[in-house]
Amino acid sequence: MKNHPLFAAYLAFASVCFFWGTTYLGIRIALESLPPFLLVSVRFLLSGSILLLAVRIAGLTLPKGGELWWTGLFGLLVLGAGNSLLTVSEQLIPSSLASLFIAMSPIWMVGIEAAFPGGEKLTKGTAAGMAVGMLGAGMLVGPDAFAQGLSGNIVRGFLLLQIGSVSWGLGSILQKRRSSETHPVASAAVQQFAAGLAFLPAALLERAPAVWDAKGIGALLYLTVFGSIVGYTSYVIALRSLPVSIVSLYTYINPVVAAALGWFFYREPFGRREIAAMLVIFLGVAIVKRYGQRR
Repeated sequence: MKNHPLFAAYLAFASVCFFWGTTYLGIRIALESLPPFLLVSVRFLLSGSILLLAVRIAGLTLPKGGELWWTGLFGLLVLGAGNSLLTVSEQLIPSSLASLFIAMSPIWMVGIEAAFPGGEKLTKGTAAGMAVGMLGAGMLVGPDAFAQGLSGNIVRGFLLLQIGSVSWGLGSILQKRRSSETHPVASAAVQQFAAGLAFLPAALLERAPAVWDAKGIGALLYLTVFGSIVGYTSYVIALRSLPVSIVSLYTYINPVVAAALGWFFYREPFGRREIAAMLVIFLGVAIVKRYGQRR
């Protein structure tokens, strides 16, 4: 099997499915010791610095001039805003629930793409898929919304994650539309460092105390190495060698990994309602992807 020409690509895909699924638990563990913005800033400053050093050693060219500023903006939108809102939301809701709300990101991407000039317009099939995905989210948010209104933790966590998903989708589409000859790893290095640098002021202004204990440092290092560096590099390798239809399956696998780990380590509730909602969300995303691929 190791001699298979796509062995490395499938191994990288498996890495994405597993490690990105574990980051939800890693964030929850880290938050027990570190405040959210400090966690985001230090994580991406570390991973960005390590990748910049690797880029220098490999002799790759970094973006310059206007392209450097655009790359930094993409990092702020995709990694900075998206991950910081995820981190803040995990102070309100279980990590398994956060992973399910994040699974709706492809739905937002389709909607944002349709709003751009020349973008793929919505069809009845994609609109139906988006509606199904929202129905699944409603199954999770509805009870809390009826009981506590907009002040409920689940509703607040859901709204934060949807704002983060919109930022992630907008940054991804802008990056896709802007041509660049910079190596993907070099772009990732700049994006991660820029995200960490952008949230450094917020980290310094946080009043919550930081406890640099073994648990917090261990979770931070895990997120830096396996979430940011290994996870992203594996994603690039898989995306270059495998069809997008296969690589995009991580969208379905990450929440399953996150839910299993959340239940095992913290006994996060994941009963019949959560399972049913997860299946409905997955169905909605699958419909959106199917009709998008047909076009």
